[in-house]
Amino acid sequence: MGILDSKIPSGPLAEKWTKYKNEIDLVNPANKRNIDIIVVGTGLAGGSAAASFAELGYNVKTFCYQDSPRRAHSIAAQGGINASKNYQGDGDSDYRLFYDTVKGGDYRSREANVYRLAEVSGNIIDQCVSQGVPFARDYGGLLDNRSFGGVLVSRTFYAKGQTGQQLLLGAYAAMNRQIHRGKIKSYTRHEMLDLVIVDGKARGIITRNLITGEIERHSAHAVVIASGGYGNLFFLSTYAMGANVMAAWRTHRRGAFMANPCFTQIHPTCIPVSGEHQSKLTLMSESLRNDGRIWVPKRLEDAQAIREGKLKPTQLKEEDRDYYLERRYPAFGNLVPRDVASRAAKERCDAGYGVNKTGEAVYLDFDAAIMRYGSEKALTSGLKNTDDGHIRKLGEEVVEAKYGNLFQMYEKIVDENPYKTPMMIYPAVHYTMGGLWVDYNLQTTIPGCYAAGEANFSDHGANRLGASALMQGLADGYFVLPYTIGDFLADDIRTGPIPTDSVEFDKVEKDVLDKINKLMSANGTHSVDYYHKKLGKIMWNKCGMSRNVKGLKEAVEEIAALRKDFWENVKVPGAADDKNQELEKAGRVADFLELGELFAMDALERNESCGGHFREEYQTPEGEALRDDKNFKFVSAWEYKGEPKDAKLHKENLIYENIELKTRSYK
Repeated sequence: MGILDSKIPSGPLAEKWTKYKNEIDLVNPANKRNIDIIVVGTGLAGGSAAASFAELGYNVKTFCYQDSPRRAHSIAAQGGINASKNYQGDGDSDYRLFYDTVKGGDYRSREANVYRLAEVSGNIIDQCVSQGVPFARDYGGLLDNRSFGGVLVSRTFYAKGQTGQQLLLGAYAAMNRQIHRGKIKSYTRHEMLDLVIVDGKARGIITRNLITGEIERHSAHAVVIASGGYGNLFFLSTYAMGANVMAAWRTHRRGAFMANPCFTQIHPTCIPVSGEHQSKLTLMSESLRNDGRIWVPKRLEDAQAIREGKLKPTQLKEEDRDYYLERRYPAFGNLVPRDVASRAAKERCDAGYGVNKTGEAVYLDFDAAIMRYGSEKALTSGLKNTDDGHIRKLGEEVVEAKYGNLFQMYEKIVDENPYKTPMMIYPAVHYTMGGLWVDYNLQTTIPGCYAAGEANFSDHGANRLGASALMQGLADGYFVLPYTIGDFLADDIRTGPIPTDSVEFDKVEKDVLDKINKLMSANGTHSVDYYHKKLGKIMWNKCGMSRNVKGLKEAVEEIAALRKDFWENVKVPGAADDKNQELEKAGRVADFLELGELFAMDALERNESCGGHFREEYQTPEGEALRDDKNFKFVSAWEYKGEPKDAKLHKENLIYENIELKTRSYK
């Protein structure tokens, strides 16, 4: 196996980042104006990186397939962003945030990167407050916090249920300032189709204008991939419909290793699937688990009656309800990590206790919280001897102030009032911890090519704790990449502009056109969605919440066969040199059909259970994940060798000097 150089600085953990910043090469302001950087993706990671680069003086080009950076999928993050400021005085610290993140990831993340993330987390909040992000505040006007799964402190800053949207607006405003100054050239409705490497360094990209169909060349001295995760591989997920893996996968095909592709998160708090007609799923924020209690009926006959519509959940007495997370994990209760909560919901539903028509849903109940908040508000308002109806009304007002937009969204989709009857939830694909392998500098195995946010693998191990995605994206963009990329670009102050009329650009553009022509010339009968749905079912059934050796081997073979059929029988209507959304989808699904096979191979290679990767052969008697630290304490980094079956596995051994590896327990 190959050896990967993570370039982790020497010295004590808490001093590595400071030591690193003191020793890197710098680019002086006069030279920065002669250096170009391309940023692919304008969500929180890409938008914050682009704004920071431009503020420093670099010339930046940004690319996104949406009509505006404001439409990045980062807006869908609802519940909050973590930071170890200890505003609640409940014992939080940089070390505790670091520890919770490594433990939450089931000890499969890199210590140095995670500690840096915790170290800069407080700066993110200060940055966003200065941008005007309307974080929630307490009665005294101070920033408020709530708790998320997998922790015993309140460290999550939030803006009602719209945190991602508000943070993205802050980054977008910072970008707009630089666009107005001429330091950022924003290319919307452009999709990256390939990476160009010149003399061993990433020097540009080939894009397609999604409005005109024109193929374009863009050069730079460095390229940052911040294009998000690959959860739409499963077809049904909480991702935006357009979210895809193209930028990362095409970069992988050019030599960037793909790390831990099987580490994919299933979020426990999503609106359940209602039928075959659906094209996506909707997330209900994990913040709801602060106040909502998760339960199913204790008796199978009650669950059956609820599914048949003969019994309402509000008619079931308290003693007839199984609050299974509180029963199994009393220390953390409903706030166990996402992988634990997801598997527990699946176990209850598989046992026959599901509560919707498909049998794949559990309840998230706010009745107790409403009455608790109502009683508290009545007392603080000087209301004595008030009746339950008035208390309930007061409690609903408090819950509405905290979660109102989420409740409204649920009611619009499900047509049930969650203030009056419990929500129904079920796990769904939500986030990918795997991604492009990067070192401590966030540089891939291609010099000059960086990956940020969900597009890289670096911080979350086998399971991401809630409210850490926004933290990582903004940490990478605002506080990490502006330092690390300068260390690389210090060698380019005399390079001059990178020409786009070179043989390297010619070759990559030809490869792009050949692939487009191949897609357009396939005169089949099946739509792109036909193949995407088939792939999604294979992935969910055999590579989803639980996996086993038989199913994974079948998945590898079935995906390879499906990919062969796709290239022979897909039908892409329209023209290549015009607006063509089917062609866009075809390119993305072609990449998913390669990634899916590598995903299954990665899951097959890892003979253990850890975090979101649950192999049925490796579990404790209680049904919990059973790690194998002796044999699998490493990052899987796959090198592209043509067909997915030929990919070469490299291993980065994880060294834990500051944390003792323990059986991950939330009891």
